[in-house]
Amino acid sequence: MKIKIGFRIGKLTVEAPTKQRKNGYTVWKCNCDCGGTIFLDTRCLQRGKITDCGCISKTRPGQKDITGMRFGKLVAVEPTDIRDGGTVVWRCRCDCGKEILTSLHQLCSGYRKSCGCLSHPPIKNFVGKRFGRLVVLAYAGKRGGMHRWRCRCDCGKETVVGQTLLQTGKTKSCGCLQSEVYQENLKLVDGTSVAILEAYKEKKNRNNTSGYTGVYWDKKKEKWVAQIGFKRKNYYLGAYCDKQDAIRARRQGEEMHDNFLEWYYEKYPRTIKE
Repeated sequence: MKIKIGFRIGKLTVEAPTKQRKNGYTVWKCNCDCGGTIFLDTRCLQRGKITDCGCISKTRPGQKDITGMRFGKLVAVEPTDIRDGGTVVWRCRCDCGKEILTSLHQLCSGYRKSCGCLSHPPIKNFVGKRFGRLVVLAYAGKRGGMHRWRCRCDCGKETVVGQTLLQTGKTKSCGCLQSEVYQENLKLVDGTSVAILEAYKEKKNRNNTSGYTGVYWDKKKEKWVAQIGFKRKNYYLGAYCDKQDAIRARRQGEEMHDNFLEWYYEKYPRTIKE
């Protein structure tokens, strides 16, 4: 497709070439029917992905369009003029019906998969059901964002177990399935040090530039960066202009530590500190 003066696509009409080049392609001045102006290179015009100056389409030239794409329970609706750590903030609709604003980075990295409703799962009817050596007796309420069930183990002992732990099979007994020797000596699980996580919860290390573990000032980006380590992996939680935003991201990431310790204490009850 040859691009020349007068070429028309959508609401755009090519007015004239400019002296600018983009990746070796001529950049053209284009007029929109609304009266606006936009500059596009030959390849962009040939592909026909941009058909107006931005008066109708929501995404701008060079901006990744994720409209309609699904990320967990979220579907991207449209971009906003808000920026978070240099990335576009999108308005998304959750399967539960709620709408939220979240950054492109959080969506693409898999860090954000719902409006928050995934952390508040619906209660199940587990009374009378068996999970390994456990038989559910009654609902024990909700704590730490997780529904709890009172269960009786085949050994005769009763224990309270989180609903998710029963569903996933991570907890199958009151702890009697695990040998006492293993329980006493266990220090590392799935590459994660239980002792370090316990020490962190008791007294958080504040020997850094932010005063909060996992949050530091990046001189190159000139932003506050949040990160967290878990199971021998380091997770990047984003870069923020406001330190408090970075701290909030870190605190949200620490939920994986809390869930891990919660599972560990329920699986190995004798290791809980008095």
